[in-house]
Amino acid sequence: MAIASEKEVQQFKNRLRDLAEKSYHQNQFTFTSFLGLAEQDIFWQMEGELGYATCALWGGDEETDRKVLRFGSAEELGYEEPFAIACIHIKPLNEKFSDDLTHRDFLGALMNLGIERSTLGDIRVGGKEAYLFCLENIAGFICDHLDQVRHTHVRCETVAEISALPKEEPEQIQVQVTSERIDAVLAKVYNQSRSEVLELFRSGKIYVNGRLCENNSRLLKEGETVNARGFGKFHYLGVGYETRKGKLSVAIAVYR
Repeated sequence: MAIASEKEVQQFKNRLRDLAEKSYHQNQFTFTSFLGLAEQDIFWQMEGELGYATCALWGGDEETDRKVLRFGSAEELGYEEPFAIACIHIKPLNEKFSDDLTHRDFLGALMNLGIERSTLGDIRVGGKEAYLFCLENIAGFICDHLDQVRHTHVRCETVAEISALPKEEPEQIQVQVTSERIDAVLAKVYNQSRSEVLELFRSGKIYVNGRLCENNSRLLKEGETVNARGFGKFHYLGVGYETRKGKLSVAIAVYR
């Protein structure tokens, strides 16, 4: 789902309350569909309220941004119910005559099938192919009906072992900043002015460890993950050294 109004925020909060109540009182696991960063941030705001029902987030892989929220735990319920997430490998029928495809290309082709965005998780793209996380109950439909992405004819198959999924390798860079303020680091990483970065905060596009960050002067801590919607994400690896001019050389692992 996409949160666009205060009414939708309240509806989403009520949905989370209902799922937590059902899990706790009926002794069963309950699940959301895939949540984007904005929806996850609403959950984090409610974490204290919903804490009586054990919560977990998972998107199919450690590095996914879109995740499913589960209420319940094996320790409390006496059984285990895994996240119903499938991984689909989408590849060209003939690589020689296929295009280099983008995330937007794959997502557009999937949306043209008439399915809900909330049934889809992350799409990991590599040149002419992609790996898609989705809810298990939609995987068969996608495999049967997704046969073309832009001008490229494709075939789809589910991947039984997630361990076969290629890992995204970030590019490690060094940037020099006057401090570990998040706005200063963002400006350097994405080659933006301070005013442009400030607008990203005002527009609610910056997340740290999955939570909305509205404080542009917040100091980053080693190991934190920053998502800048429209730009990408990076891991903050911390300060390497201080230059003679008093600037900090910080290490960043950037996902392009």
